[in-house]
Amino acid sequence: METAFAAPPAGLAVEVADQFTQGLREVFHRPTPARGCQIAQRLIDTLPSCPIPEIARLEKTLSRWNTAFLAYFDTDGASNGGTEAVNGIIELGRRIARGFRNFEHYRLRMLLITGGLDASPHTQL
Repeated sequence: METAFAAPPAGLAVEVADQFTQGLREVFHRPTPARGCQIAQRLIDTLPSCPIPEIARLEKTLSRWNTAFLAYFDTDGASNGGTEAVNGIIELGRRIARGFRNFEHYRLRMLLITGGLDASPHTQL
């Protein structure tokens, strides 16, 4: 099987890796999800022919996450990132709370952590 790339010199490997990185970033800046999905699929199909170890690792990762990666374009870029961020804040509060048993105290602690409560002394007037 003939590859699209010959084994590049060390300096060229960095340049090729950078070009693939820019290509991957470009996938997310397409005007339509269909066009982004098309470019993403073409990028995934191109990766296996590159002998650079970093690109091979990227290919392995994208192949493993192919369905989820391409689903990004089916959902118009929807993600659960916001939910995970809030969950991370709640988990941090839970660790800091160390066993609050009073729900009201726990609720106040969550408001303090997320910035929804001003605990400065002048608010107590």
